[in-house]
Amino acid sequence: MADRSFSSGKPNPQPPRPATGQPASQAAKSQFYINPTYRPPPPSKDHRNPRGLLRVCCCSFFLLLLILVLLAAIAGGIVYAIYRPHRPSFSVSSLRLSSLNLSSSDRLTSRLDLSVTGRNPNRKVVFLYDPISVSVTSNSVGIGNGSFPPFYHAAKNTTTLRATVSSSGQIVDPSVATDLKKSSIPLEIDMETKAGVKIGQLKTKKLGMKVSCDGIEVAIPKGKKTPPALSSEISCKVKLRMKIWKWTI
Repeated sequence: MADRSFSSGKPNPQPPRPATGQPASQAAKSQFYINPTYRPPPPSKDHRNPRGLLRVCCCSFFLLLLILVLLAAIAGGIVYAIYRPHRPSFSVSSLRLSSLNLSSSDRLTSRLDLSVTGRNPNRKVVFLYDPISVSVTSNSVGIGNGSFPPFYHAAKNTTTLRATVSSSGQIVDPSVATDLKKSSIPLEIDMETKAGVKIGQLKTKKLGMKVSCDGIEVAIPKGKKTPPALSSEISCKVKLRMKIWKWTI
């Protein structure tokens, strides 16, 4: 009777198949190669538009400038209400044309004795003047130049300034030289300086000032006879000149 051998171990069960019906190796490969769709991150909240930032800066600057202008206007109004400042006045109180000679080569030599009166009508405002340049012309022809020294113009004060205005050897256009040989000539006087204001302990920056005097008629001396001085006082116009960057107003 033939012997039969039986294995004592249990038979190895086969591994279960994937539910998709594909082999396990193919399922692993498919999972390995499939990548998710890339989505960029949302923009940062701190990102700002450069144009918008520039617009904000410009608006802030103009707002600050407007506030400063308003504060300056308010301060100026308070000062005006308290002190009631007025500009000074000037007038030609005396003028004598001592000599006026015109050579054959149209060279002019002249001498004028000039007195100008300055009045400060303010009670609490003082004016501080730099040296004052003086120019005298007749129908745009230069007659002479001179100057007044700097001075302190106290409140409620009247000051008389005296100077000699002269010209030596200035060449005159022959077409206008004949006008200087008449019995009298019209004169225009221009004075320029810088003036500051002092109110109490406060001093302002000095501004340009121009004083113009016209409507003056003087007699021309003949020979050794000196003509009389100006008989009436001539009022002058006062203008303040402010320079802003490249412009003078």
